[in-house]
Order: sequence, then C-alpha cells, then structure tokens
Amino acid sequence: MAIRIVRLGSPRARGEGLRIGTVRRPPRGVAASRFAADDWYDVWFPNLAPTVPTMKLAQAARSEREWAAFRRRFRAEMAEPAARRTLDLLAALSHGADFAVGCYCEDEARCHRSVLRELLGERGARLA
Repeated sequence: MAIRIVRLGSPRARGEGLRIGTVRRPPRGVAASRFAADDWYDVWFPNLAPTVPTMKLAQAARSEREWAAFRRRFRAEMAEPAARRTLDLLAALSHGADFAVGCYCEDEARCHRSVLRELLGERGARLA
C-alpha cells in the first residue's frame, strides 16, 4: 500500500489505485467524462493545489531563489488547518490503500507535487 506521485495524463501504473488530481483547474479541452478514462484523474481535489498567486510564483521561477520562495509560500498554504488535516488523512490512508496524487507539470522537481511528496513523507506516508 502506498501513495504514488504522478504526472496527470500519464499512463497509470499497475495497481496505482484511485488517482487524485491536485490541480487548480481541470485539463483544458478534455470532456469531464474522459478525465478518468484518459488517465487524468478519478477525483479532482484542488484543495491541495497552490492558490493562483502561488501557482504563478512557481510558473515564473527561473532561479533557485525564486523556486525557494514558491516552496516557502506553498508550504505555508499547506500548513493551514484544512490542508494539514487532508495531508494527515492521506498519509494515514497510504498504510491501507494504493492511490496516487498528481499534477500536469512535466518536471516533478519544478512542480508542487515535489513539495506534496515531502509533506506526505514528513507525515509518515508510504510513498511508492
């Protein structure tokens, strides 16, 4: 049992389980009826996505200093009570279920999902 951190729209891994889209917006040009069938996500959960201003910081980051500013801001957002409880829940569920969380970004190292990976790991989640 574990959480996989994935790129939405990529082929699903065997045994991946439920795929949760932690993105601010659904994929453009894709009918909602195709989200799961086309490997985007089964459940849309924008609660674990950066706010729009924070997302723009990430998209504009060109230097390590700018990326660090994004990471600090996103971590602060994820420290809010609702997000913190959600992360705790996902970490606990990872010990009894297989599922995935993801985003569209090509490079995980420059995506909020890298921060989600860290935050889940800090909470004792089992990560694939």
